[in-house]
Amino acid sequence: MDIDILELSERKARFVLSGVSVSFANALRRSILAEVPVMAIDEINIYDNTSVLFDEQLALRMGLIPLKADTKNFSMPEDCTCEGNGCPTCRVSMTLSAEGPKIVNSGEIVSSDPGVHPADATIPIVELKDKHKVVLEAIARLGTYRKHAKWQAGIVSGYKNMPVLTFKECDLCGECVKVCPRDILKIEGNKVEITDKGLIECSLCKLCEEICEMDAISVGYDPESFVMMFETSGGITAAELAVEAATSIKTRAQKMGEILDTL
Repeated sequence: MDIDILELSERKARFVLSGVSVSFANALRRSILAEVPVMAIDEINIYDNTSVLFDEQLALRMGLIPLKADTKNFSMPEDCTCEGNGCPTCRVSMTLSAEGPKIVNSGEIVSSDPGVHPADATIPIVELKDKHKVVLEAIARLGTYRKHAKWQAGIVSGYKNMPVLTFKECDLCGECVKVCPRDILKIEGNKVEITDKGLIECSLCKLCEEICEMDAISVGYDPESFVMMFETSGGITAAELAVEAATSIKTRAQKMGEILDTL
């Protein structure tokens, strides 16, 4: 298996994964979306809420705020030594106290653990009018998307096969260049070539193949090479998400092997 990183930032990654099957590529995609644990607000105690939002609406908005945290410092509630009763290892207390008139943003949430805080400080929670108040305590816990969407670490994840274009001699009419929606084709000298954008940008639409009357261009793909991309919610970095997703696949595969060995 080979990995060629094309783009890597705090919240986005794009890379070419080669030497694997489509099953593995899809397993990695699904693991990025649903198997990596992140922090999210799971419980709320509302002490005062005179805003225009019902308590349930306010709780929903709080729960969907991405929280940045080092997940290695915490345990899943079901795996914690406290058996889910609540301790500093599996829960973090956060408070919010605000009075209008103003728009309350996620940056006003105060956490008992400095390492756990909203991934973005400008997410609007509620607009408070004059004399309106919101006072609450929120409890954040680790979880995965399998339990609820608020624990979704990867918000976008997808892949496509690596395109393969084959050219033959043609009359250089240029129709394939004109019809290409990604502008990856050009006429260089006496032949058609790929532009600097590269094959990676090809969408496999096959418009160039269909418009060529001489059948001088064919569009295919490599069945063992994939262009993958994903974005994170901000709870963890893109690099951490990729590693944790791959680790999750390995761990589950090992567990399955152990179960099969007992049969």
